Amino acid sequence: MLTAVLDVPSNAAISPVDEDRALVASATSGSTAAFESLYRRHAGRVHGVICRLVGGQGTRAEDLTQETFVRAWQALRDFRHDAAFGTWLHRLAVNTTLMDMRSRRVRGHDQGDDDGLDMVGLQDSAGSGTALRMDLEKAVASLPPRARAVLVLYDIEGWRHEEIAEELGMAVGSSKAQLHRARGLLRERLGEAA
Repeated sequence: MLTAVLDVPSNAAISPVDEDRALVASATSGSTAAFESLYRRHAGRVHGVICRLVGGQGTRAEDLTQETFVRAWQALRDFRHDAAFGTWLHRLAVNTTLMDMRSRRVRGHDQGDDDGLDMVGLQDSAGSGTALRMDLEKAVASLPPRARAVLVLYDIEGWRHEEIAEELGMAVGSSKAQLHRARGLLRERLGEAA
């Protein structure tokens, strides 16, 4: 189907960016099946960044993932292809999560999302490598929300301090201080786990 949409021979390889472009065009024309394909292709990555930002894999992360895709569906006609769809969607996920974090902070409800931490640290069939990764995830999840957000956005997502400061409503120096604080707390917490 996509090869016909892209007007390429059926045996030619199609890049993920070109596949997304074709699916976006189809979804913009009203195809829910095309949007469902976009959802299946990107839901894991979107959910992953949201989990890292909110500090767990609980219902809050699931709700924010769904919220991101609802917003994507609503804004799809405005997507200009300046960046890859995945990049645009990823940024939308981060912004949706940051808005949620801001509103929780204002309401005084930002206590983290511990319902997803029950499974963290349990060993599975993958062995000790997974246990180490789980310790790191648990340590990141235990950071204070703003420090965690700065750490995830800077060290994992590759944002610059200027972008983080603008999105989180803080000074660039505060972003740098939060990153320093988060890294120190991480070292401390991982040292305790060893």
